[in-house]
Amino acid sequence: MSSNRLDSIPLPTLDRPFIVELWPQFDKLYSHVVGHSANKFVFVPGATSLSTFTATVTMLVTYYVTVFAGREFMKNREPFKLNGLFMVHNLALTIISGVLLALFTEQLLPTIARNGVFYAICDHRGGWTAPLVTLYYLNYLTKYVELLDTVFMVLKKKPLTFLHTYHHGATALLCYTQLVGLTAVSWVPITLNLTVHVVMYWYYFQAARGVRISWKKWITRLQIAQFVIDLGFVYFASYTYFSSTYFPNLPTAGKCAGEEFAAFAGMGIISSYLLLFISFYFATYKKDNAKGGRGRKKSRRLSQTATRAAIDMSRMEVPDVQRMEDAVHLGGHSNGSATGKENGGITPRVTRSRKGEE
Repeated sequence: MSSNRLDSIPLPTLDRPFIVELWPQFDKLYSHVVGHSANKFVFVPGATSLSTFTATVTMLVTYYVTVFAGREFMKNREPFKLNGLFMVHNLALTIISGVLLALFTEQLLPTIARNGVFYAICDHRGGWTAPLVTLYYLNYLTKYVELLDTVFMVLKKKPLTFLHTYHHGATALLCYTQLVGLTAVSWVPITLNLTVHVVMYWYYFQAARGVRISWKKWITRLQIAQFVIDLGFVYFASYTYFSSTYFPNLPTAGKCAGEEFAAFAGMGIISSYLLLFISFYFATYKKDNAKGGRGRKKSRRLSQTATRAAIDMSRMEVPDVQRMEDAVHLGGHSNGSATGKENGGITPRVTRSRKGEE
């Protein structure tokens, strides 16, 4: 009797890693909200919403204008207390990220297990199936929802760093380039990013509730690990594409799907993330090293200077409109002195961001 009961308990399988098949459940919800099945979705550049470069740039320009205008609006006002809305925002993004991650896992696990990783990252039949494209697009749309992170920070009068504002805008642009560039390797950065976001937004939800969590620094470590893995896959896919297309005599694993501009965008943006997040980590969680004694090599000093510059840039606070206007005005009346106030230069106040990320 007990053996029959055990046999009747459903177990995870390769095609149903969560026991219950998630895609049909998702399709019901999608159909209820959108009005048609998710299986009928087709991403068409220029026709699908937010699928043009102009639309993407317009959204990002609107984001940055809102940031600066919002800071001006809040300059002489008390910060808003939006803890309830902030908790809802972070909990919603935790759930959305978790659901998308589960759906990606269900789609990718059978493909990788049966055909291998190379097939999944370089062949459209592996990494660019209709369900995956639907998920890529939905993930892209969430990047605009995540811009509300910054709106909350502005209304609560929290310091904004270059890292935070750059990363949010650049991620939306990155997702757009990979969508229109048909890059089959897209699922690697996306699934890793969703994993990070489940942890990160859950942390900020708990922090908003007043729960003290000691592992905040591990979020930044997880992000850095994410970018290292991302770059390994992205550089491999890009090398495979360019070597098979233009340098057939070079060793290559085969051919890789995607457009050239998307490869350059992926390599450039993710590389900048890695540099900035490592800089942020050392600036936030590591004490500055003691100054070196005499006899150090010049190359060592130059390396320290470059590192310090990257750290300062990652932590640099975004200036408000008045400070930028003052810099321009004073700069026009500079007397050539080396001090910041005399030559119109405004040294940005270095602060810690609310987020290591995003």
